[in-house]
Amino acid sequence: MEEKETTGAEQTPEQEPNRQPPAKRYIRLKPFSFVMLIFGLVLASAGITFFTLTTGEDKVVEVVNPQKTIDRKEFQKLYDAYDEMLANYYDKIDESAVIDGAINGMIDALGDPYSDYLNEEEAKRLNESISSSFEGIGAEIQEQNGYISVVSPIKNSPAERAGLLPNDLIIAVDGESIQGMSSSEAVLLIRGEKGTSVTLSIRRGDAAEPFDMKITRDVIPIETVYAEMLEDGIAHIHITSFSEHTYDELLAAYEEMEQQGMKGLILDVRQNPGGRLDTAIDISDLFVENGKILMQYEEKGMKPEVFPASDGKKIDLPIAVVIDDGSASASEILAAALKESADIPLIGVKTFGKGTVQSPKDLSDGSNLKLTTAKWLTPDGNWIHKKGIEPDFEVPYPPYASLPYLDPSIEMKEGMLAPTVKSAEEMLEAVGYEPGEIDGLFDEKTERAVQQLQQDLKLEANGILSGDTTYGLMGKLRDKIQKDDPQLVKAQEVLKENIAK
Repeated sequence: MEEKETTGAEQTPEQEPNRQPPAKRYIRLKPFSFVMLIFGLVLASAGITFFTLTTGEDKVVEVVNPQKTIDRKEFQKLYDAYDEMLANYYDKIDESAVIDGAINGMIDALGDPYSDYLNEEEAKRLNESISSSFEGIGAEIQEQNGYISVVSPIKNSPAERAGLLPNDLIIAVDGESIQGMSSSEAVLLIRGEKGTSVTLSIRRGDAAEPFDMKITRDVIPIETVYAEMLEDGIAHIHITSFSEHTYDELLAAYEEMEQQGMKGLILDVRQNPGGRLDTAIDISDLFVENGKILMQYEEKGMKPEVFPASDGKKIDLPIAVVIDDGSASASEILAAALKESADIPLIGVKTFGKGTVQSPKDLSDGSNLKLTTAKWLTPDGNWIHKKGIEPDFEVPYPPYASLPYLDPSIEMKEGMLAPTVKSAEEMLEAVGYEPGEIDGLFDEKTERAVQQLQQDLKLEANGILSGDTTYGLMGKLRDKIQKDDPQLVKAQEVLKENIAK
């Protein structure tokens, strides 16, 4: 994420009310703070700390919390530079912009993509967009080395339907470069009202050239748990994020699967970018024996605080967890707890690797400061930040799952030679058509494959790949990825072996 922002469905910052089970609340938050793992920016009231920049010889920093004045001599160089600008810069100075720039500079100097500062106007705009509706494209993003990177699209969102993938780099939004922007700034450009569209310029993998992806914004799904019964009594429950209601949604899904004769459970947190820390702990508690460690929480200068499993409700049956590189933060807490404290196997590919916790604070003028305030450790004391969690059974996605998006507005027809044609040929072959040699040349065989596709889609069979034909091809590929899911197949195999024991 990694500064991680959500472009369509942030969680609200209110504390979750106590709920049973489990009986106790694990996270004891400091007054006026909210610990976050999902890096969608939400604005919360907080204790205020601010400094004043003044001209003249006597300069101090007023610290409102705690209630005392401290002479901060290390800021003398900053004051000197500010005084010099006010006195000698040839043009008028926007003092607010200069001060905001100083704060941004301090945040940038941390080298932490998860810490961020929004001035008053930016904070107001983002807060309004969050409060008004859950509308946008539905993707978690982060700033990473000066670029905006996709952590994961949200299930059933416009971003997922369009084919946005984890680790895609967003180079521009509607033709405007966003290189060097924070994720908060990028979110303001990407988010928008239902029915409006946004064009993202995407760089994927080792591809030399970016491609454009036009996405129509929509209402973002608020459901976070999806359940289905597979063969042989194996249930598949997919958790897409950790929100206020995810725990209750999971219990409801579990009861539904029990009624259908569940013998084993695949818990799926792929492309789950995280969410509420307390929800992740509550869900982990369902699968870990009383007294065993769920996670550890370490604040600056403090010894790690250990959070043990409670004696509340437990789920006891063969379980496997499916993970991927879009599984981040709260998802990793769950995966680590189940792996290290319950010996539950992990299947898929290495997770994203986010082991820090953020707290947002509103400053006195309405601006917002979000800082990394703690890190979390696995039950065994491992810090997975920038490392991720390795699966017990590594099962990569098939190559066709990472093919680039095809722009439906571009016409591909016989005689055309281009990298996009090669991608289209790979898609056609993956979904069962025969485009001939995969060489980027739209030849007669490619045209016949497109015509067959069009017939199956009940479209005019003109052999030109564009518009509804392109959408249809990408839809078929998405269906194949979901149907022929090698990670899910492996999870079923592992569970069948465990059930048979």
